[in-house]
Amino acid sequence: MDAFTFGFAVMAGAVLLGLGLVLWAIGAFNKLVRLRTLAQEGWSGIGVQLTRRYDLIPNLVETVKGYASHELATLEKVIAARNSAQQAITPGQKAEAETQLATGLRQIFALAENYPDLKANQNFMHLQTALTGLEDELQLSRRYYNGAVREYNGYMGSFPALLLAARFGHVPMEFFEAPDVAQQTPKVSF
Repeated sequence: MDAFTFGFAVMAGAVLLGLGLVLWAIGAFNKLVRLRTLAQEGWSGIGVQLTRRYDLIPNLVETVKGYASHELATLEKVIAARNSAQQAITPGQKAEAETQLATGLRQIFALAENYPDLKANQNFMHLQTALTGLEDELQLSRRYYNGAVREYNGYMGSFPALLLAARFGHVPMEFFEAPDVAQQTPKVSF
């Protein structure tokens, strides 16, 4: 092989390698954007379910207020927790605020046990059923979001994609870890 042929082969190899790297970078960048978009879509789904839940809470509080007017402190705590949850932005802040709200809702449902008329009220039963359904929807949304975040963070943190991710401003996303309040016993004081 003469020097010209060797030089041409090296140059062609370098061009092919460079082209391969450019194509890989484009593919990796597009995958990062797609995965981040899926995670953002998941967070939006959680937001929709939480908004539906926040909209039901004032109706629930008003219904309970008519039967248990001397429990205003509990009801006001639930409204304050709702307002706090609505203002939370990051998944961590939302999770903390949702813990307080879920605890307050459990206290309201515990109150209903002491008021048979409230427990039998059709509006209360409807709101309780709607909230239970929303909890199921929220659980599904949370799983979708956390799965999308896991995929995004995993791909972004793997080599060699991590070299590209940092360069284009991709940062790990936070999981939405809402504590399991179903296992906690509400504290009700009279």
